Amino acid sequence: MEVMLRCLIVDDSPHFLKVARTLLGGEGITVVGVASTGAEALRQAIELRPDVTLVDINLGGESGFELAGRLAWETGDAHPPTIMISTQAEEDYAELIAASPAVGFVSKTALSARIIRDLLDGVSENPGR
Repeated sequence: MEVMLRCLIVDDSPHFLKVARTLLGGEGITVVGVASTGAEALRQAIELRPDVTLVDINLGGESGFELAGRLAWETGDAHPPTIMISTQAEEDYAELIAASPAVGFVSKTALSARIIRDLLDGVSENPGR
């Protein structure tokens, strides 16, 4: 039996937040919070202590990469793994993803509990990331 994962989703699209919450909830991931700005995401990450945070690369006027760095820095040693998400192709951001504290990338169109769990399993097998 798989452990229930608690997830925070950060995206500036209310439609995507609703769809992702429903999709992941149906696949066994509890979405404990959603945020549409960096400030909101930081507050919720500290307050809710999710097991994983999904962060959109383009948060309107904010950079998801910058937010991923702030999440890692401001939540300290207990920071949850961050997975970058986008409608853009991973290749468009490969260097930025590799340089970020994110554990990986998932296309919004391919989002699933299985992909999230696979990325997190890769982190537990390679704890340096």
